[in-house]
Amino acid sequence: MGSHVQKTLRIGVDVGGTNTDGVIIDPTRAGDPNKGIIAWHKAPTTTNPSHGIAAAVTTMFAHASIDPDSIASVTIGTTHFVNAVVTRDATRLSRVAILRLSGPFSKHAPPCVDWPSSLRSLILGHYALVKGGLEVDGSLISDIKEAEIVEQCRIIKEKGIKSIVINGVFSPIDTVEKQEERVAEIVKRELGEDADVVLSKTVANLGFLERENAAILNASILSFARRTIASFQTPIKRLGLHCPVFITQNDGTILSGDAAARLPIRTFSSGPTNSMRGAAFLVGKQEKGEAMMVVDVGGTTTDVGLLLANGFPRQQAAYSELSGVRMNFSYPDVKSIGLGGGSLVRRIDGKMHVGPESVGYKLPEKALVFGGDVPTATDYTVASSSDLTIGDPEKVNGKLSENDILAFQSETKRMLERIIDTMKTSPADLPVLLVGGGAVIAPDSLKGASRVTKPEWSGVANAIGAAMARVSAVIDTVKSTEKKTTKELLVEIEEEAKRKTVEAGAAEDSVEVVEVETLPLQYIAHKTRFIVRAAGDFDYARSADFAKLHINDEEAATEEETAENGIAPPSIEDTSAEEVAGIDVDFSTYRPKVVNREWWISETDLQWITIGCYILGTGGGGSPYSTMLRVRGILRAGGTIRVVNPDDLKDDDRVGCGGGAGSPTVGIEKLSGDEMMQAQQHLYALFTGGRATHIIPLEIGGSNGLQGLVLGASPNMNIPCVDGDWMGRAYPTKWQTTPVVFGEREIVFAPVSVADGNGNVLYMPTATSDLKVEQVIRAALSQMGSHVGCADGPVTGAETRRWAVEHTVSLSWRIGREVERARRENRIDSVAECIIDAVGGPETGRVLFKGKIVGVERRLWMGHVYGEVIIDGSGDAGFAGKIKIPFKNENIAVLRIHEGQESKTGEERNEDVLAIVPDLISVIDAQNGEAIGTPEYRYGLLVLVIGITASERWTSPRGVELGGPKSFGLDHLEYKPLGKFVKPVSVIDEYDGKA
Repeated sequence: MGSHVQKTLRIGVDVGGTNTDGVIIDPTRAGDPNKGIIAWHKAPTTTNPSHGIAAAVTTMFAHASIDPDSIASVTIGTTHFVNAVVTRDATRLSRVAILRLSGPFSKHAPPCVDWPSSLRSLILGHYALVKGGLEVDGSLISDIKEAEIVEQCRIIKEKGIKSIVINGVFSPIDTVEKQEERVAEIVKRELGEDADVVLSKTVANLGFLERENAAILNASILSFARRTIASFQTPIKRLGLHCPVFITQNDGTILSGDAAARLPIRTFSSGPTNSMRGAAFLVGKQEKGEAMMVVDVGGTTTDVGLLLANGFPRQQAAYSELSGVRMNFSYPDVKSIGLGGGSLVRRIDGKMHVGPESVGYKLPEKALVFGGDVPTATDYTVASSSDLTIGDPEKVNGKLSENDILAFQSETKRMLERIIDTMKTSPADLPVLLVGGGAVIAPDSLKGASRVTKPEWSGVANAIGAAMARVSAVIDTVKSTEKKTTKELLVEIEEEAKRKTVEAGAAEDSVEVVEVETLPLQYIAHKTRFIVRAAGDFDYARSADFAKLHINDEEAATEEETAENGIAPPSIEDTSAEEVAGIDVDFSTYRPKVVNREWWISETDLQWITIGCYILGTGGGGSPYSTMLRVRGILRAGGTIRVVNPDDLKDDDRVGCGGGAGSPTVGIEKLSGDEMMQAQQHLYALFTGGRATHIIPLEIGGSNGLQGLVLGASPNMNIPCVDGDWMGRAYPTKWQTTPVVFGEREIVFAPVSVADGNGNVLYMPTATSDLKVEQVIRAALSQMGSHVGCADGPVTGAETRRWAVEHTVSLSWRIGREVERARRENRIDSVAECIIDAVGGPETGRVLFKGKIVGVERRLWMGHVYGEVIIDGSGDAGFAGKIKIPFKNENIAVLRIHEGQESKTGEERNEDVLAIVPDLISVIDAQNGEAIGTPEYRYGLLVLVIGITASERWTSPRGVELGGPKSFGLDHLEYKPLGKFVKPVSVIDEYDGKA
């Protein structure tokens, strides 16, 4: 019956926190003045979202008398699943068991280790580390053991847990062994088909902890998601619609209800994306190659995102955070500011402030134009425009001074221009689209915008975006380029991506490849990671294929009943700040614990040292995040960590050294096991000169800066860590260290022991030079999984006093304390100056530049990542023009680029050297004061660049030869110190004996 009616209409519904919007569109009439919009609806969101969806569809049907048989699809955007996590709703989150296929690795960072405790205690039910996992080249760390999995299943069954996550080291590239899939089969066999099993590789990409976090959240909301999606389908069936129900995901494409019930996490944050896609639809086809900024002004906040030329939203940087949980699956890059139609407008100390406080959904009773007594952005907008009728304009006429109205307009304009500039990736002007209920408060022209458009229907842009969402598929894989070229492989992968997109419901003739990324892997020959994404429009002709969804209807009833019984879902209270904010410390009274000239490290000290280490890493050294988690774990388990001043070492003390070496790509996936301690144990089993009495970090910069604390901790070597290191920063190679600069010994870094944590150990009792040691270790790395722990033979206390860069643990602590203080007191805009003060004041360092990253180039050569980053000055901070920073793992120099010089080669360019190695050059995120490592450089980041004068250990002629411009191939530049070196004050000297 009714099959003769052509199915062309699409329904979009967006269930927001405040309103539920609906729209019916006929895409075949998108060219007419109404853009094919046949009906629309906006109403407050109901406690049970399925009632709101039913009401929206019924109302629109009644308005436009539509034949239900002409509907091709219903697409729903919802914040429902993400809210369950944000509100810590125990009725909707299931307990989860995690099986890690990691062998000996990752044991120091157990699942949920960095989660807020309230969420961890709700969700984490059980975990086990079992055999399994791959190396980066696809070879086995170990095979899985069936008996081990069966034993874990028995425990999981006893605990009554139904949701299980399986996470294997390098599983996203596991196409041969299929370890996660094989374990899933065993789990299903042992626990029955109704167990919910989530493979981490189906949820996210490389990044072990972050992928696991996303998989755990996904597993936890699975059964709630199935019930909810079934409840969305119920009203659609009741209304007599025979069409598929899709859910929008956060990249602007759709998931079938069936797929959304397996991967509900993909729907998180799809709201802002829907408005961006809706805005693009309203202004018609984008110009080829033109990106657009979409500014969505609501009642309380304004969300800004960039719609790329391919019609998809730009995605966030490597990591996204939700409710205190770090994840690495794609999230749209959306920034929010507290500006909306309900924003409070008031003068504080004579300056006009708009927001961030807002009357929100109470605008219709609180605002002046509605008879209330609170001046809001809406009131000021109505007062400034004679042709705007919202509420009763008479109520504001003459009530607000002309001066205040002008001040309000200029402040709103400044806020919008600033956020738009932050989101831009190049200085060129971009079209800006204003959508959302509060768009009226925005001005008609903005600096940085080539044009400002407020399209009609923009109030329901998110429902339009849902209705018009496309279909896409992504392939992310690592392939060998030995037998086939990158080009040949790309052709195959692109074909596969297109095929997957058609399977997901796209019309074949509309499918195109919209994104391609190829990333060669460090230290690994012939291996490249490919990320390819294809997209197309939904194929109406096949809508019947997607109408049957295998979602269990009994489950739908339960959600219906809870809403009928009047049990409202909890109000949204975001408790994510509870632990993320860190330890609450009174900066004026906090004293580190120093007893008898030994500094006993606390969690607060650790937090500050971690921030400082990454800043001293000068772009390299790797993020200290996972090492910090390990040290924090030692402290929380009752372990102790002591630091001593190098000045207090006795001549015959033996100072050992250790740390990690390897590829950063491996570091984020194969988290450390016991390789560093194994290297130390093997070294002292074979070395006859006696065990170390103290330990010193190889480099203070980045992750290795904390390794001295790990090695010296009471559960490990139980010896004090020296407040100093062999670099005073991070350098790419072992011969760029102060013991080699002093050259008092033929060889410093042999004997050396190297362990991979998986049973393979290398010991080198002697070598011809420190350079040779470096070469041998680099060659062994690729056969040892591209990540190893190193242990270096001890040197004497007397040598350490002469060679060490002193008090660098103290320096890290002081830098971190100032960053944390600036954050706590909302003074991030002066954080760079605070860091300089902590280092020793203006004579020792300076702020070199403030601006935005507008270019990044990287290439791989001899195992190191070389490249340069270009930063464009932000006029408001008094820095004009452009600078570039070349790097080799670490930042090498800061060079001012003169106009018209960009195309010339380095030697011909007339460049001013603002700073150069061995002085320290750090790039800092202007929004939070954290260091940015060279792998994290990306377009659009607002940054501060600071320079710090190197320790006098580096400024001798031999120091400059080993650590200066020539050692990095910049032979045409010469080192001139940035300032005067000021020796950092030791925390031990300052606080000894002070309680």
